[in-house]
This record gives sequence, structure tokens and C-alpha cells, in this order.
Amino acid sequence: MDTWQSPIAPGLSWYQASVDERPTYPTLDGSQAVDVTIIGGGYTGLQAACNLAAAGVSVALIEGGHFGDGGSGRNGGQLGTGQRWWPEEAEKELGYERSKLLFDMAENAKRHLHDFATVHGIDMDYMPGQLNVSHKPGYERDYRANAEIAAARYDYPHMTFMEKAETEERVGTKDYYCGVRDTGTGHIHPLKFLIGLAKVAKAAGAGIYENTRATAIRREGGKIRVETPKGTLTSDRVLIATNAYIGDLEPVTSAHVMPIGSFIAATEPLDAFPHVIPGMEAVCDSRFVVRYFRKSKDNRLLFGGREVYSSKDPSDTAEAIRQQIVTTYPALKDVQITHAWGGNVGITLPRRPFVRQVMPGVTSIGGYSGHGVMLSNYCGKLYAEMVAGHKSELDVLADLDIPAFPGGHAMRKPLLFLALTWFALRDRI
Repeated sequence: MDTWQSPIAPGLSWYQASVDERPTYPTLDGSQAVDVTIIGGGYTGLQAACNLAAAGVSVALIEGGHFGDGGSGRNGGQLGTGQRWWPEEAEKELGYERSKLLFDMAENAKRHLHDFATVHGIDMDYMPGQLNVSHKPGYERDYRANAEIAAARYDYPHMTFMEKAETEERVGTKDYYCGVRDTGTGHIHPLKFLIGLAKVAKAAGAGIYENTRATAIRREGGKIRVETPKGTLTSDRVLIATNAYIGDLEPVTSAHVMPIGSFIAATEPLDAFPHVIPGMEAVCDSRFVVRYFRKSKDNRLLFGGREVYSSKDPSDTAEAIRQQIVTTYPALKDVQITHAWGGNVGITLPRRPFVRQVMPGVTSIGGYSGHGVMLSNYCGKLYAEMVAGHKSELDVLADLDIPAFPGGHAMRKPLLFLALTWFALRDRI
């Protein structure tokens, strides 16, 4: 899983440092036969396990590390609205009907996350509001249109356009030219939600196992066998929910879902800087290498924005993010960074989720491309509905054309590195 060591607080994200309890779960030791095997203990896998077990399906979930050490427990915590692209952008390619289906699905995912946390008493530190802001003046027309189209064509009245003065006031910096304020979404403490989700899955009767790496998936005699170092899980169905951490386990998924490194730093509490995001909303900007930041409940700035497209994680994350913070908020040049951490985000070529049956009985779901907090949870629920034989919105995603990354196994990552480095350079020009 995530092995990067922070120079500030080695191996420790602020999320991990701020939770009161982080339970541990056993390692799989021995073989089992179950109805469904799930590989990956992030939001998708645990949500699927929870819903399957609650429906009386026998399920075993294995996680290669500790629950929360991957993207689900270390991400930016922003829910967002819709899919990765604005709906009007999707509409140009997919048409209005499919674009509306995808938008509505994302809103259902948002509601499901809130409802699940409420029903199960999970305190996920939810705070409302998101500000989508432009780092270039030439994007003003697009931002104005985004708010208008959301209300008129997508039945979403919660977005309003912000002129430069309002943007400066709400973000607390002169670094942005305009933006859209979204009062219909917000941000959470991702690790607190994941810890609560694992507890619910366990209580529902799912067998959940940490530090249990899948080493192979084989289909034999009408059954699927998932091999681990200390036992084999045999089942009728398998869900691959590893997202960015697929590695070489399954070739179709690894050809379509690529990992990129994303890094976050947390400052000391900003009690002396009330101008920084005074409304406590989450913020994300228009750069290709998106800068995303927000304040925690204890008033820290959690700032993410450095993405790395190679497999080598940098050792200077804290300083690199400090430079981005100071560019945005010059007054914070002497503020202490207390934690810096990183992890992998799974992306697809068109930045839309990947849902596919990669072999008979084996479904792979991932590639949320930065919108995974709500979509990954919902996809886990939808997978459980599909197993139960119910009509599922998962078909909406399965029908999307998600091509493999070019270059084949040997050249895929180098080509991705070159392409995304070029787009990152365009942000600076």
C-alpha cells in the first residue's frame, strides 16, 4: 500500500494523528469458501462488503495493508458535485441524456454517503460548501455558464457565480480571478468515515482481513480462487476494488486504471489568520494539476496540489507544498507544517470511472479520477445490488467507453509521465 514516509511526521498523516481510535483486524490465516470475495479495503470494497453481508451474502474482504493506508484514508476529503468533468463538458461528448444520468448518479452518491453516516452514527467531521476557483481570467465565461447550466439543465440550484472580489473574500487570497460557490456539497475527514465503515461491515457479518495481499486470481472448475500468502478464498464472484493499487494482480484493470501520486500537507492551526477561507469551505482550482485545500475543524489548512506521475515519491513534499501555500497565501510563509503525506489516486484516460467484468464472475471497479470520496462508496453499494439481482446504476458506468492507456505494459507509465508533465507545465506558462 502507501509506503511514502513524510519528512515532518514519518508515515503519519494528519488524519491518522487526529483520530482517537484506529482498530486493527486479523490477517487471513487459512482457506475459506464464500459467496463473494472482495480484494481491496477502501471505500468501494468495505461498502460492498457491508451491503452484501447485510443482505445475507457470505463475503470475505482482504486488504493488503491496514484499512486507511491507501487513498480512502488519506485523500483530500472533498465530495464535489457531479463526475470528474463538468456536466456540460460531458454533454458535448455523451449527449444530454447520458450526461444527466451521470450527474444524477453522483448526486445519489452524495446523498447515500450522508444517509449512511447518519444511520450508522459515523462522525465524519462534515463541513458544508465548496469553492471552485479559476487561476486564469480567461475562464470567466465558462465559470458563469457552469452555474447557470447546473440550475437550468441539471436541476441543481446550489451553485452561484463569484466575481473576483467575492472570490478574494471567500478564499482569502488575490490569487484567483473568479469562481463558483457550491452550497450543495462539502468535505469530510476521510479516515474517520473509513474507520466507521469498517466497523459497520464487521458488525454486519462480513469477514474483513488486513495485511492480506492477493497474489493471484484464477478460475478453476466454475469457481474463482483468490490466492494469498496464508490461504485461498474460493467463491462464485470476485470484486476487485484496489483502484490505484492494482499493481500486476490483474492485467485488464492495470491497463485502464493508472496510479498518480498526490500529496497533502497540514499546517498548525491558523487562529491568527482568520482571512484564510473564513467560511470553512473546501477549495479546488482550475489547474490541470489541481490545487485543493480546506480547513479542518481545528482550523488547520490542509493543502494538496503536488502530483507526481512516476513511481518514485519525492522526499521534499513538505517544502514543495509549502511553496504552493505561500504562493496562494503569502502571509503564511512562517506557518509551521506539522504533517505531510502522500498516496496514489487511480485515474482513467477519459477521467471517468472504470467498471468492467474482467473475467467471468470477476468485476473490477475503480479509476474515480479524484471524485472517489462519494462515488467509490456508492459503487460499492451498487455492486451489492447487482449481486442481489437488482437493477443497478452501475450499468451507467459499465456502458462508458474507457480505453486502455497507450504504450502497452512497458511504455504505459513513461508515456503517462510525459503527457501529464506537459499539462502541468502548461499550468505554469
